[in-house]
Amino acid sequence: MQLDDITVLDFETSGLNPQRDRVIELCAIRCHDGEIVGHFSTLIQFKGTLAPKITELTGITSDMLVGGMDEETAFRMLNRMIGSNTIVAHNAAFDLSFLHHTLLRLAGRSFTNDFIDTLTISRLRQPYPHTLKDMCARYGIALDQAHRADYDVLACWELLKRLNEEAPVDDLVNTLGYLAKHGPPKWYPAHAKARSVSLRYA
Repeated sequence: MQLDDITVLDFETSGLNPQRDRVIELCAIRCHDGEIVGHFSTLIQFKGTLAPKITELTGITSDMLVGGMDEETAFRMLNRMIGSNTIVAHNAAFDLSFLHHTLLRLAGRSFTNDFIDTLTISRLRQPYPHTLKDMCARYGIALDQAHRADYDVLACWELLKRLNEEAPVDDLVNTLGYLAKHGPPKWYPAHAKARSVSLRYA
């Protein structure tokens, strides 16, 4: 697959429920012809106090978000970064559900972009575990600080390139693999090909 017209994105969030919780940090990079041609990242203002578990996981504190961008402006800029590009994320079911519910709340609409989930490809090709950190270690990709959007997006982009070099990913566009024991995600795009995948162990 020629890696043209791609936007890799990652969200850090205040929780796991995309209908109730909020995106507190986002990063997106636009990629064309295998190269990064645009970058946008910001913390986002959050009303309330972050759970200690979120701060422990991400290093983001409530105080850090006071000076963040307002949510509507952040997602307007993100929309420009996405445009008609193919969206790429690791564990896309998570990020796409937050994108969907946030756009629905702010703009009364969702998105129809094609997407690639590097987690699904990883599960189909490699033995467990499949976290971004583990997959980066397996492919020799530097990931200095997991669970911060900037680092995760750059690592995901490098992982996509390695996966595509290994074997073209064209046939996995819009494929969303889920574990049978968990069942399909509560929400996923209407154009997604959701399929159950089995874990392989080394």
